[in-house]
Amino acid sequence: MTSIPASIPAEAVRPTATRSIDWWRWGGRVFLVFLLIFTVLPMAWMLLTSIKTQFAALQYPPQWWPAEPTLQNYTRLLDPSGSIGKEFLLYFWNSFYVSLATTILGVAVAVPAAYAFSRFRFPGRTFLFFAVLLRNMFPAVVFLVPLFLLMRWLGLVNTHGSLILTYLTFGLPLSIWLLKGFFDNIPIQLEQAARIDGATRFQAFLLIVMPLSSPGIIATSIFSFIGAWNEYVYAYTFLSKQETMTLPVGIQRFFTEFATDWPGLMAATFMMSVPVVVLFLVLQKYFVRALTEGAVKH
Repeated sequence: MTSIPASIPAEAVRPTATRSIDWWRWGGRVFLVFLLIFTVLPMAWMLLTSIKTQFAALQYPPQWWPAEPTLQNYTRLLDPSGSIGKEFLLYFWNSFYVSLATTILGVAVAVPAAYAFSRFRFPGRTFLFFAVLLRNMFPAVVFLVPLFLLMRWLGLVNTHGSLILTYLTFGLPLSIWLLKGFFDNIPIQLEQAARIDGATRFQAFLLIVMPLSSPGIIATSIFSFIGAWNEYVYAYTFLSKQETMTLPVGIQRFFTEFATDWPGLMAATFMMSVPVVVLFLVLQKYFVRALTEGAVKH
């Protein structure tokens, strides 16, 4: 083993490693700041455009900060007595209803399915699990025509049921895969101890497994809700009646043949992003815990 001569102080050897670590640390900070700017700048521009007038939004060079900011676009969207506000609130409710129903049904199906894949051993288990994930290997648009024909045969076109069934088709594989990972990390000895104390398997699942996997269930719910809330292609294809349209399809009314109402469009888009941001902020601690818990081996 090579030792440092007594004549050379230890402090003279350390600065090189410390300096290298500092460079990496500062490089990471600069990169994070760049990502933050890259993420926040479009949102800030959208918010600033939403408080401009149509004339100010079309000015060139563009005004970064509006000279006369106005909330007229938001009051117009949230006014239930006006035609635009009435339609916007209807689209908003349709999106919320479809997303919430998709999330509840998706979690209700994914939780027992993921638990079965995690705890039970049966013939074809591995093949069936990867067969469930096989659907995610293809773009969603590939299934557009077959699903439309199926929904028309079922009489579900122009109904919210068609979207809920479709979103379940695309959301369940990811939900099952995520939840299986959480169930795998819960020691089976906890359930065995509950069974020894007289609990049934269902009681052990309900009282032991479910509370411990709550971060994973919440994270899965967030993914499912956001996926249904932002989906456009299937909502545009399946829904042609105005009273059934969801928000991503409904905000097309701000596009016209000759001029686009950019401030109104930005205000509607900003309002559309509010529920997702609020949902994430409220459940942030559970979401972060769910993302980090999978890295711990029990």
